[in-house]
Amino acid sequence: MGLFGKIKEALKKTRANMAQKLRVLFSKNKLGNEFYDELEEILISEDVSVTTAEDVVEQVREEAIGNRVKDEKFVTDLLKDILEDKLNEAEPPEFRYPLVIMFVGVNGVGKTTTIGKVANWFTSHKKSVTVAAADTFRAAASDQLNIWADRAKVRIVKHEEGSDPAAVIYDAVSSAKARGTDVVLVDTAGRLHVKENLMNELKKMDRVVTREFAEAQFLKFLVLDATTGQNAVNQARVFDEAVELDGIVLTKLDGTAKGGFVFSLCGDLNIPVVFAGVGEKIDDLELFDAEQFVEGFI
Repeated sequence: MGLFGKIKEALKKTRANMAQKLRVLFSKNKLGNEFYDELEEILISEDVSVTTAEDVVEQVREEAIGNRVKDEKFVTDLLKDILEDKLNEAEPPEFRYPLVIMFVGVNGVGKTTTIGKVANWFTSHKKSVTVAAADTFRAAASDQLNIWADRAKVRIVKHEEGSDPAAVIYDAVSSAKARGTDVVLVDTAGRLHVKENLMNELKKMDRVVTREFAEAQFLKFLVLDATTGQNAVNQARVFDEAVELDGIVLTKLDGTAKGGFVFSLCGDLNIPVVFAGVGEKIDDLELFDAEQFVEGFI
C-alpha cells in the first residue's frame, strides 16, 4: 500500500467526521456569514488553529463570492485546494550529502522508533547511515536504538549511560567523516519543551555538528505525536525558537481522529512536514505529500 493508501486509511476517522459535518452544513442551505462561521467552527473542531481556520475560511469566502456557494462539491474542492496551498507554504528541504539530522522532541513521541524507520528509508535509497545514541539519560535508550539500528542494518555510535551527549555526536560525525558516510541520524533525550537547561543542551549539540562537520547539510527535525493535536503546534513553536527547526516527522498518524493541526504547523509556523509514520513496522514511514494528506483529511 502506497502513501496515499496508508494516509487515507490512517485518517479515515477524520475524513468521516469532516464529511458528516460538511453534509450537515450544506443541508441547512444557509448562505452568508452564518455559513462561513460554521465552516470555521468545523475546521477548529478538527484541530485546525483559530488563526489558520480564519485565514482558510476567508479565502473560501473570497473565492466563492459570485460562484456556486450552494454547490457542496464546488466548495469542498475549493477548500481542498486552499488547505493544500497552506501545507505547501512550508517547503521541505531537499536532502544533500553528507547529511546530519538531529531529532528532537518531548518524551514518548517515538523518536527512537522514528530514527530506525528513517535509517531504513535512507538505506532503501542506497545511502550509508550511522546513528548516534545521544540520548544518554534515559535508561536503556541506547539499547533500544541499537535494536532499531540492527533492524535497519546500520552502524551505531554510543557511549556509557550518563555521558555527555555532545561527545557522542562528536564521535559520530568524526566517524562519519572518516568513513565517508552519507547520513548521520542523531537521537536526543526526550525533554519537556519548557525546561531551559535541556533546551540549552540541544543548542550545545547543534554547535558541535556545525563546528565539526561544516561541510554537511545539518537539519533539525521535530518528532511529533499526531494524537496530541493542538499541543503539537505549541511544542513546535518552542523547539523552533531553540534550534530553528527544518522539518517535522509525524508519528502515530494512524492513531488520531483529527489531523487539522498539521495545517497550522505549515501555515502558522512555516515548518514543513517531511515524513509521516502510519504504522509500527520499520517501513511504515513515507515522505509527506500535501495533496494526498488533504485527500485523506476531507
